[in-house]
Amino acid sequence: MTALLEVAWTDPVTGCRGYLVIDRLVRGVASGGLRMRRGCTLFEVRGLARGMTLKEGLNYDPTGRYVPLGGAKGGIDFDPHDERARDVVARYLHAMRPLIERYWTMGEDLGLRQDVIDDVIAEIGLLSPVQAVYPLLEDREAATRRLADAFRIEVGGLGLDELVGGLGVAEATLTGLAMLGLDGPNRAVVQGFGSMGGATARFLAEAGLRVVGVSDVRGVVVNPAGLDVERLLRHRDRFGGLDRDHLGPGDELLPPEAWLDVPAEVLVPAAISYCVDSDNQAKITAKLVVEAANMPVTADAEEVLAARGIRVLPDFVANSATNSWWWWTLFGDVGADAGEAFDKVRSRMRELVTGMFERATSEGVSLRTAALRLSEKNLEAIQARFG
Repeated sequence: MTALLEVAWTDPVTGCRGYLVIDRLVRGVASGGLRMRRGCTLFEVRGLARGMTLKEGLNYDPTGRYVPLGGAKGGIDFDPHDERARDVVARYLHAMRPLIERYWTMGEDLGLRQDVIDDVIAEIGLLSPVQAVYPLLEDREAATRRLADAFRIEVGGLGLDELVGGLGVAEATLTGLAMLGLDGPNRAVVQGFGSMGGATARFLAEAGLRVVGVSDVRGVVVNPAGLDVERLLRHRDRFGGLDRDHLGPGDELLPPEAWLDVPAEVLVPAAISYCVDSDNQAKITAKLVVEAANMPVTADAEEVLAARGIRVLPDFVANSATNSWWWWTLFGDVGADAGEAFDKVRSRMRELVTGMFERATSEGVSLRTAALRLSEKNLEAIQARFG
């Protein structure tokens, strides 16, 4: 399917490239975050934007206040650790300002934090990174106040906005394990310890899984007896980097590529795209791969994994809770309350993953194909309702 709009941008100072893809508009608006990483391509952003359309479609509830938006994504090919990164983000957002005002609602993604985006948005004179959705709100003042209040909530030292995504991944994992009949003691490895990976590890550990490995760009921390996730969360930097000076008893260090070598029933890639390919998939012994990151498993790798009996729970299902929570809160389906948000995320993810597994079984298709069909059915209903 051809995207509705693709924009390529060149930074006049550093020469780096940036992209914005609007895959689809619903009621004139599309939703999707902005990522920054060295090597980001238009092809990648295009795929991410399509994934956002599918993610939005999956969560359509005709009785809810939140009506899913279209899908979009932004990406900048630049190192987020570079001291010039913030200035690059500022120039990119200034260039995209007309689209942010009218069509593109956006937030943090890989390599960027929401506070940086919010600060830049204010500096360039915009109301909000999601102001394009304001005309669709019944009471804009109450809605924006509710979202702002929700962003101020912390649970166990982490912001609610960070926690809901990882909770969704964890609940998808637990439901997937139950659907596969894997109810015994299970181990998990989480690749990436940023917003999504860190929160996922917390909720998996709370649910009783042994998190035996987590990784950052420098390597993997492993402990067959189970890592102290809360200890690691207390000692990480803003990019998800682990502090090697504050590891727990029994923790060991392995090189970055060893994350696939750690024995576990669950593998959660929660960092970069295309990190599992047809070559390294042979190392995977897990029974379930849960895509917390966007597009971490290549199509050819997924096909081989399926032949080996390893199920892949697709990204646009597993990591959809962050996006949905924003809109559930803004439109009023949930209030600025952690318990209410957690209950909504858990129930919705159980419903989505159970329906996906049941359809995959009844139709003899992969989990991804089943989820695609569920999303496309909802997109057709949205199209019929709104044009």
